[in-house]
Amino acid sequence: MNQEEIDKIIAEAVADSKSKNKKKWHKGKGDQVAKARRVLNWLFMIGFVAAIIIYFVLPEQRVLFFSVGFGAIALKLVEFYLRFMF
Repeated sequence: MNQEEIDKIIAEAVADSKSKNKKKWHKGKGDQVAKARRVLNWLFMIGFVAAIIIYFVLPEQRVLFFSVGFGAIALKLVEFYLRFMF
């Protein structure tokens, strides 16, 4: 067996493994979940920036700061769940 045959066998095994893994992780709902994750990420970023602005502009409004901040974190947790469950 020469080096070219070994390389060909390895390349086929890698391609086969990649195709099996792709089927395992992508169940066909990828586009819808990806869109939802994108929207949730944007909402998280907007909420995070809003919380930082509230913190510096309205320092006496701690309740509002924590509400917006924890709301942004909750959105990120939902996105995190979608990333690993679907």
